Amino acid sequence: MVLTFDRLRGDVAEALFLSPGDLDPDSDLFAAGLDSMRALALLEGWRPDSGRAVGFLDLLEQPTLAAWWRLLAPRQEH
Repeated sequence: MVLTFDRLRGDVAEALFLSPGDLDPDSDLFAAGLDSMRALALLEGWRPDSGRAVGFLDLLEQPTLAAWWRLLAPRQEH
């Protein structure tokens, strides 16, 4: 399954027991209640579909949906 921004947002929202529309792409996800164990589990689920080599520390340093999407968005084939 291809990773999309909607899937990323939906997965995080589900982990936080929120609706996807409640998550601002630029808000700190850890301040919203996401913990490191859930973030790690989410990353492990996204990594195969992203095809990008993103480390857990990358997510910790930039804990917003917008930043995570920049890191995880699948590369476009030309």
